[in-house]
Amino acid sequence: MTVVAIAMLTGGLLLLLTLRSALVSGTDSLLRTRVQDIAVMLEDHHAEEAIRAVTSTMNNDTLVQIINRRGKVIGASEPRLLEAPLSSLRPAGGQSATDNVSAPGLLGDTDERYLVVLGVDDERRNYWVLAGRTIQPQSDTVRIVTGFLLVAMPLLLGLVGLSVHFLVGRSLRQVDTIRTQVSHIDTGRLSERVDVPETRDELQALATTMNSMLDRIETADQRQRQFVSNASHELRSPLTTIRTGLDISIADASGETWRGMQPILAEETQRLQGLVEDLLTLSKADDEGLAVRREDVDLDDVLATELRRVNATSQHRIVADLVPAKIAGDPGRLSQAFRNVLDNADRHAAGTIAVKLSIMVQTVVVTIDDDGSPVPVADRERIFGRFVRLDESRARHQGGSGLGLAITRGIVEAHDGRVIATETPQGWCRFEVSFPPMARLAVPQADVPIGL
Repeated sequence: MTVVAIAMLTGGLLLLLTLRSALVSGTDSLLRTRVQDIAVMLEDHHAEEAIRAVTSTMNNDTLVQIINRRGKVIGASEPRLLEAPLSSLRPAGGQSATDNVSAPGLLGDTDERYLVVLGVDDERRNYWVLAGRTIQPQSDTVRIVTGFLLVAMPLLLGLVGLSVHFLVGRSLRQVDTIRTQVSHIDTGRLSERVDVPETRDELQALATTMNSMLDRIETADQRQRQFVSNASHELRSPLTTIRTGLDISIADASGETWRGMQPILAEETQRLQGLVEDLLTLSKADDEGLAVRREDVDLDDVLATELRRVNATSQHRIVADLVPAKIAGDPGRLSQAFRNVLDNADRHAAGTIAVKLSIMVQTVVVTIDDDGSPVPVADRERIFGRFVRLDESRARHQGGSGLGLAITRGIVEAHDGRVIATETPQGWCRFEVSFPPMARLAVPQADVPIGL
């Protein structure tokens, strides 16, 4: 309110000054023209002619005096003005000055008059020409406006205060309502939302934004709960197997059971280790994104290394068509991504896995095909989710944990690439991975069986 009051007071003063200046400017221009005309005659050594011109021009609105250097009025537009000068101002020759005067004894009224005084130097004598005109109507106008502002300003200030109090109070009530509703929303009530007022203003936008935030929190909470549930379920199986195997082995004093259980327990331990590493990788991706270092990577070398690994353990025929290609990335993470896709292809292939690396206009593309059944169209996005197995009836040791493709997508996207599931023209299953290239080097090589 203080700021509003200061602003109104400043605006009122500026209004009064501007109004007075506008009202007086016309009078000032007229009087300056009058004194200039008389000054011209005086400078031309026609003092008598100037006096006659002033005396013969009777104008009740404009008063004129000619004063000599002794301070005596030698010419005036009215006889009564010969008695004394209207102003004591005596500017130098060629200079002018202004004054406001009220001379009831000389002029017979109390009106305020605006004077322009011009100094004249005709090289022999000094004169001053005074011209005045009443500005009482202008002064009355300024006084009326001043009185109006003095009355209206407090009323307007009070009206503004009441309006601000009402509007701000109303807004704060809405904000307090939103705050109260949000304060009651906890982990058990994430489905609740705040009321959105139909105000079409910032309050509505605030409530809408708050509900959007709650939507994201609820979605994240559901995903986190599902993740924990699935992780617990996946971890329970190998832990149960290991515990059961140890209990049985301990109960057999001969040690025969232990020797038979060793391969099973070693496999379950390895599976448990891989599952924990995958969970840690996904947890880092959720918290701060996958950490990838950037360096020049020969993608064909990364693929060739992974293909040799798969070929050493796979019973399927593996064919590769690789060309030299460089991208900026983390070779360790890229190996992990392609290992997951190749392992997936190895699990589902009927007899052949085909890998091709090619360079397009703006991308480096890797396709990994297997002659198994393609991913159904409806599941081609869902398959990259966590703990997703399209064939739920398969044993876990055959179908994996359902985390590999989720990790692959995270790694590929961290390298500004993308991975999709599709199918080949002949109906094979295909996973297509693409990256932005660093350079175009490419001389295609013929299809070559890996390891032959």
